[in-house]
Amino acid sequence: MRASERAYRTLRQDIIDGHLPPGSVLGEVEQSERLGLSRTPLREAIGRLVAEGLAAPSSGRGTVVTEVSLAEADALFDLRTVLEVLAARRAAEHADPQVFSDLAARFDSAVEPLRGGQDPADYYRLTAELDAAVDAACANAYLAQHLKSVRVHLDRLRRFSRNDPVRLSTSATEHSAIARALAQRNPELATATTTLHLHHALDHLQSHQVPEQTTDQTDQKSDPSTHPLERTP
Repeated sequence: MRASERAYRTLRQDIIDGHLPPGSVLGEVEQSERLGLSRTPLREAIGRLVAEGLAAPSSGRGTVVTEVSLAEADALFDLRTVLEVLAARRAAEHADPQVFSDLAARFDSAVEPLRGGQDPADYYRLTAELDAAVDAACANAYLAQHLKSVRVHLDRLRRFSRNDPVRLSTSATEHSAIARALAQRNPELATATTTLHLHHALDHLQSHQVPEQTTDQTDQKSDPSTHPLERTP
């Protein structure tokens, strides 16, 4: 992997995970030392982050990680819905039934453990597998690329969401329905199940948000439910 690509992927994931929170300065000297590479590939990586909207020039500070706000959710979901519904429809036309049948079964198996409070890390990896399978099956590289860009910004909204076992288990059921519709190569059903899931995801994000203001650290430690969540389910 090229040095600039490695730097880009590392910085991008650090921003998504919150290790580089909004306002963090992406200093070339510091980041070059941290990542163990020269400043030329680092500049290329930072340029890509700026192009994606994850970073921006700041007067007197250099390049900083951009802010993220729950106010962006409606606009992002408007775009996400248009792109994902179209991708689901196209994927249903080209889907490998076995691939999506297997994914549906794995989502079904995740429902009860999630309802019981299981760590959702494996579940989110499974949703990423479904995203990748849809992107591949939709047979439209331009559509897939735009979806990946939108998902990055949606992932940054995760800190406004709470870990809700009931919602996570319901989300797994919804993903199973999407995968099953794709396995059946049914474009109308794939469209309907995807639309329903996205509607519920946005509603959950807006209804179970973590307040943006700083909370008392003692309260945070005593109440795990106030901690940021992984990804919007």
